[in-house]
Amino acid sequence: MSWKIIEKYRKILACESGAPAKAAAGLRFCIVYPNRYYAAMSNLGFQAVHALLNAYPDVLCERAFLPDREELEEYLRSGSKLLSLESQRPLADFDVIAFSVSFESDYLNIPPILNLAGIPIYAAERDASMPLIMAGGAALFLNPEPVADFMDLVCIGEAEPLLPPFLELLTCEEPIGRQTLLGRCARLPGIYVPSLYETVYEEVRLVSRRNLSGAPLTVQRVWDEDAVGRPTSSAILTEATEFADMYLIEVSRGCPRGCRFCAAGFIYLPFRQRPLEAVKAEVAKGLRERQRIGLVGAAVSDYHGVGELCRYILDHGGKVSVSSLRIDGLDDGLIEALKESGHKTVALAPEGGSQRLRDLIRKNISEEQILAACDRLIGKDILNLKLYFIIGLPTETADDLEEMVGLVERIRERVIEAARKNKRLGEVVLSVNPFIPKPFTPFQWCGMEGLKSLEKKAKYLQKALGRLSNVRMQMEGLKDAYLQALLSRGDRRLARLIVKAAELGGWRRAAKELGLDTDAYVCRNIPLNEPLPWDFIDSGVRERLSGEYGKAFGDK
Repeated sequence: MSWKIIEKYRKILACESGAPAKAAAGLRFCIVYPNRYYAAMSNLGFQAVHALLNAYPDVLCERAFLPDREELEEYLRSGSKLLSLESQRPLADFDVIAFSVSFESDYLNIPPILNLAGIPIYAAERDASMPLIMAGGAALFLNPEPVADFMDLVCIGEAEPLLPPFLELLTCEEPIGRQTLLGRCARLPGIYVPSLYETVYEEVRLVSRRNLSGAPLTVQRVWDEDAVGRPTSSAILTEATEFADMYLIEVSRGCPRGCRFCAAGFIYLPFRQRPLEAVKAEVAKGLRERQRIGLVGAAVSDYHGVGELCRYILDHGGKVSVSSLRIDGLDDGLIEALKESGHKTVALAPEGGSQRLRDLIRKNISEEQILAACDRLIGKDILNLKLYFIIGLPTETADDLEEMVGLVERIRERVIEAARKNKRLGEVVLSVNPFIPKPFTPFQWCGMEGLKSLEKKAKYLQKALGRLSNVRMQMEGLKDAYLQALLSRGDRRLARLIVKAAELGGWRRAAKELGLDTDAYVCRNIPLNEPLPWDFIDSGVRERLSGEYGKAFGDK
């Protein structure tokens, strides 16, 4: 046991407020975010599940994280096993270890965490004396297959409706063996038990999937029908997060727009909005903790009554923050609230650089609307604009990129003109990201553009936009995006890549050593009639996805 780590964890706890003070309970959970503490505590979903679990009288839930470099060195030096934050108990002492995974790239951190905990990575190598290993989160809603061999079970869907029957089963007093327990779990809505399914592959393709031991053919994705319930909000506050000065409140779940590349519009269907009065009540609670209220949702500017909500926050001495605004859904009350809250920059997401591409992805906005939105923000003296664009969308050409540059030039002219009048600087920042095909979107069958081609497009944009003053371009690492696409579209055979990447210190070296053709996963266009690795998840949207794909590409 390392007293240095214990002391550090106790200092972290001392800097938190709002953490539940809970003693022992019958069922001991440890929820693990497979990244650093800073990233985990910035994640509202992670906090929400931790709070939900601790709300059950018979459940005690603690937290654990990927150690930072200093902690890792101390763990290795001392020979200590990975400890939970709250009680500094070894993870292997818990009944259940639950990974909360929002981003596919964090799959790579699961084997090192299990190794550090002294727990075999593969589920087949663990015996009944070891904790149940499970996972949930947005990445798993989409495609759990790359980590399926590590997990005893996976949660497919939202925690609020999924947890009650699952916890009832786990806390029942009837003594049952591990395999019997997993068999019963598999019959619950939203619970996937990978060991009860057998997959057959031919080259890169999935050929067949067979259910075993009475497991259902498909796993139903579950969603929370209680839109009237208390909004999900910050449960534990700490300075060591990206949103240290904010109290976060989820105002809606999902997105009503259904852009063809975006998973949020499909995996969280139906779109739900929290009642205004319920959100106001949560705002009142939040303002006792923080002055700034962060409104969370994929479509915050679509929230009915967003202007009234913002005015309520301001009138009660608070400030408003949102991640980005919908171009065709700007609310004057929201814009005014952002200005009064001291926002100097507002983010908009045209996504497609040309009108043809915006129509292709079903963005449903015109250049006139984009420019009008910029004019409205500039008119409120918000002179710094951040614009999100995607390159490498299916069918994109050089003409589409030229149109993007032209659009940026016209927006820049507006910013500069207003900045001159106000005698202060304004800036246009472009966040350019490559298209990544995601499961449960109409573009899930489309391959990602090759890295060399994307690199040429990035260089073209850097050169074309680099000559423009007051314009700055940011771009996600293309290799990071490629990895995300690989893990988004992969199957169970990627488990060995993830394990080998931990051993060798990088996934590209691992792929080379394993002789894995990653392009076949990432860049291939998949026929509509081919089984997909994630097809066993029943989200009720298959026909809609294929229909939208047909509309986009003329049923090709």
